[in-house]
Amino acid sequence: MNKDSKIFVAGHKGLVGSSIYNKLINSGYTNLITISKNELDLRNSERVHSWFCENEPEYVFLAAAKVGGIKANKEQKGSFIYDNIMIQTNIIHSSYVLDVKKLLFLGSSCIYPKLCQQPIKEEYLLSGLLEPSNDAYAIAKIAGIKMCQAYNQQYDTNFISVMPTNLYGVGDNYHPENSHVIPGLIYKIHTAKVNGIKDVICWGDGTPRREFLFNADLAEACIFLMENYNSSDIINIGTGSDMTISELANIIKDVIYPEGNIVFDNNLAMNGTPKKSLDVSKMKTLGWSPKVSFIEGIKIAYQDFLNR
Repeated sequence: MNKDSKIFVAGHKGLVGSSIYNKLINSGYTNLITISKNELDLRNSERVHSWFCENEPEYVFLAAAKVGGIKANKEQKGSFIYDNIMIQTNIIHSSYVLDVKKLLFLGSSCIYPKLCQQPIKEEYLLSGLLEPSNDAYAIAKIAGIKMCQAYNQQYDTNFISVMPTNLYGVGDNYHPENSHVIPGLIYKIHTAKVNGIKDVICWGDGTPRREFLFNADLAEACIFLMENYNSSDIINIGTGSDMTISELANIIKDVIYPEGNIVFDNNLAMNGTPKKSLDVSKMKTLGWSPKVSFIEGIKIAYQDFLNR
C-alpha cells in the first residue's frame, strides 16, 4: 500500500475497524474511505456492488461483522450466520469484480474445534467439532476463509485471512449481556463499585482459559500483514499466552475495584470452549509481536469505558 492508496475500512466504527482506521491515519495514509451501516446495508448485494463501482477501492480491510458474546451467540444463531455470510460474501465478491489489489478478511479464533490441541496451529482448522454456543458465527467465518481461498485459486486475487484471538480495547461494546467477556466484566465490576456491592457475580465456574489481544495491537498486525503477507493460508494473531477466566476477572477487579470480590455462579453455565490459545509462531517468524501489556490494556479500556 502507498500512503495515498484508496483504502476501504469496512466496519470502521467497530472494535477492530475503528482501531485499523485510526492506526492507518496515524501512520500517514491519506485516502481512506468509509461508510456507516445506516448509509449502506452491507447485506444488500446490489447496493454493495454499486458502492464499489462508485468508489473503486484499491485495498479493503474487511472488519465489518455481527459480533457478540457467548449469550448473544447462543440466542441469535440465525442472525449471526445470515448477517455475517451476507456481509463478507458481498464485499469479497465485489472486491473481485472491481479488481481490488488486496483484501484482508478478519476471521476469529472460534473457527477452530472446541477440543482442539493446544496451542492452536492454523492447520487445525476443520479437524474437529465446533463449540456449539458459537457454531453459527464460526461457520460464517469459515465460509469467508474458504471464499477468499477459492477466489485466489480461481481468479488469482490476493485475499488474505487472519485469525485474531479474543479482543478488547478502545471502542468496545459494554452491554451487560451481549458484550464479550472483558467489556462485560468491566461493566459488572464498575457497576458493583458504584453501588457499593462487594460480590460481583460472574457466569460459569471461572476455569476456561482464554488469550486476549489489545485492539490497537491487532490493527498494527493487520496493516503489517497487508504490507508483508500474500498467502492464501490463514494466519493467527495473538499473544501466545492465556489465563483462566477467574484470573482475568480478578485482574480487572484489582484495576477497578480492589475491595470487591469475584463470585462465580456455576448455575449460569456459560463456560464455552475449555481452553483456547493460539500458536502465533508464523507471525513471530514474519517479525511481528504485540506491544501492549495486559495490565496496560485493561487500564486503557477502563478509561475508555469511563469516557463514554
